[in-house]
Amino acid sequence: MSAYYSEHARFLVSVDCIIFGFKDGRLQLLIGKRQMDPGRGAWSLYGGFVKADEDIDTTAKRTLTSLTGLSKVFMRQVGAFGAVDRDPGERVISVAYYALINVADYDDRLREKYGLQWFDMDALPPLYSDHKEMIGMALTRLRRQVAAGPAGLRLLPDLFTLTQLQRLYEAVFGKEMDKRNFRKRIQAADFIEKTALIDKSGSKRGAALYRFNKNFVQDYPDIKQ
Repeated sequence: MSAYYSEHARFLVSVDCIIFGFKDGRLQLLIGKRQMDPGRGAWSLYGGFVKADEDIDTTAKRTLTSLTGLSKVFMRQVGAFGAVDRDPGERVISVAYYALINVADYDDRLREKYGLQWFDMDALPPLYSDHKEMIGMALTRLRRQVAAGPAGLRLLPDLFTLTQLQRLYEAVFGKEMDKRNFRKRIQAADFIEKTALIDKSGSKRGAALYRFNKNFVQDYPDIKQ
């Protein structure tokens, strides 16, 4: 251990992962019950401590990959949480990240392995420590990302209908949207493109299928590849 800064206290640093999913028209969150003290058995975000030889982003990516089995995950830092009494066991400063995954891509065996469960955002149980605050801030960041660009597409399958896309936006923003106005605005956007494929699961006539415009890969490399 270096002699530098020896006069200062040392703290633990962790990451907490806020994993959003979208299913059946609802925005969902992946959480589990703590397997350690303090707070054993309380519903909690999934996280881990930063190792001495890795930076914070690496810790978050490692944690997300081990949890989801996915190597390409849309991930953004939410912020740092460092209240003195936020963890009754030790002084722990946590850096929160939110991630967007397509539920269909997620290996459910990993969910069972880690004892995790999907909850609708409007039906979350009481959460450990300041995790509710982390989630609230992450949702605010998510709404900004979705309003500004194609980040929300990471929650959808590779091919989707405009109805599915509208339901996603409604779930993220928590309000109904006028169908005509929504489609007019979305179809004017550059980040989706219409395909020649038709989804006939909802009606005989079917609905056109859209996909992420690959021209945006350069600006959004972790959305769709």
